Amino acid sequence: MKSNRRDFLRTAAFAGAGAVAGTMMPGCAPKEPESNMAEILAAVKKARTQKFNMSGYSAPPLPVVRVGLLGLGDRGSGAVQRLSRIEGVEIRALADKREVAVKGAQKYLSNIGRPEALEFFGSEDEWKKMVELPDLDLIYICTPWVLHTPNSVYAMEHGKHVACEVPIARTVDECWQLVETSEKTKQHCMMLENCCYDFFELLTLNMARQGMFGDLIHGEGAYIHNLLGGNFTKADDSTPSGRGYTDMWRLQENATRNGNLYPTHGLGPICQILNVNRGDRLDYLSSVSTNDFSMKPKEMELVSKDPFYEKWKSSDFRGNFNTTIIRTALGKTIMVQHDVSSEQPYSRIHLVKGTKGMAVKYPRQLIALGESWLNEEEMANISAEYTPEIIKRVGEMAKQVGGHGGMDFIMDWRMIDCLRNGLPLDQDVYDGAAWSAVGPLSEWSVANRSQSIDVPDFTGGSWKTNKAHGINLETGGTTAIIEAKRKTESLQMTV
Repeated sequence: MKSNRRDFLRTAAFAGAGAVAGTMMPGCAPKEPESNMAEILAAVKKARTQKFNMSGYSAPPLPVVRVGLLGLGDRGSGAVQRLSRIEGVEIRALADKREVAVKGAQKYLSNIGRPEALEFFGSEDEWKKMVELPDLDLIYICTPWVLHTPNSVYAMEHGKHVACEVPIARTVDECWQLVETSEKTKQHCMMLENCCYDFFELLTLNMARQGMFGDLIHGEGAYIHNLLGGNFTKADDSTPSGRGYTDMWRLQENATRNGNLYPTHGLGPICQILNVNRGDRLDYLSSVSTNDFSMKPKEMELVSKDPFYEKWKSSDFRGNFNTTIIRTALGKTIMVQHDVSSEQPYSRIHLVKGTKGMAVKYPRQLIALGESWLNEEEMANISAEYTPEIIKRVGEMAKQVGGHGGMDFIMDWRMIDCLRNGLPLDQDVYDGAAWSAVGPLSEWSVANRSQSIDVPDFTGGSWKTNKAHGINLETGGTTAIIEAKRKTESLQMTV
């Protein structure tokens, strides 16, 4: 067993998760993880005393949130649009390796009458100059996965709050870096898990909080999304939002890693419903993957037509479908699945099960209270009664503004409203660390015949007393939504 673990740690390449974006640092290829068994076990079993509890932390209120955006591909350009619609936000700076991306975002701001932002592009370290600006409060990060932790740590060290795309870390050690930096600097570090703000997820969260499902015992989430063609799409950096993944970074992730590479979309909402890090915590997990049945055939098809893909000819592609099972400290279970390389309908599952009822989102939304599924009329009544205040406040506008059906806007609006009112954020650094750590830990388990491995307690024991977050909008809600001043030429917003 020790030999298997050591071999895995020498060969696996961990990486984080995110979306199409320009990069501001050299190279996007996944780097080697902790290089030997002693190091990964040290990261998993790390003994530490919490220096400051960031769960429930209220930073001083910011009447105006001055934002610098780092990475302006599809996700970053969409964030520019959404943030520009929220009262009390000033977009002060834009950074991306690609000049065309910065200029595209600048054009959008000009078209809607927003002040010109400072521009940072070109050299690999130019982004650091933006982060070092004294008049920024928040760095909004949409770079490739491998850069999330370096970008976030640097921003916090320079006195900035952080909002970063998912997952926020690529190794267990990086998870600890984020936790320790956030506690030391007392800067918020929020992973931008937008699926926590989707409409049905918020409905089931509120129902669970009201005890409608009884004692919660099990949850399921997934990222089932056919990205086979997208993984092999060549990057086109000539347009503002780009096309494909810069330096083929997402293909490199899926070619070199075998596990649940993108766990947080399905896992995050379930963890919030189960009050993970706030009364319970992820204890240990076990993971299994299939062989590869689609990546290699796709590569062979492409290489016969285009020599560009020769570099991947010798690749030993990893498994297509992964299933990870997690047990919590209170004896509850979570199943998380991942598949981005098969032809299939999209699904995040989102299943919540309790002693008195359950709910599931895909392939269609169903709720059972007792032994029978609710009918259409009953579903409508339950939805009307348990729709949380945040949806009543901004839900309709969110659908108009867009971003994955509106959940992106709800996420951004809620974060800004909390910062402006000095409220704790719904997702703190411990959430980002715990949810992201499932990725590398699942790889370890897959490489070791699905043996279980502990999930570190990033809260240092405070999960036992931390209080549930206020995502239902019990307080706050003072931030207005700005109407667009005139029709503009819009950058692409990812859906």
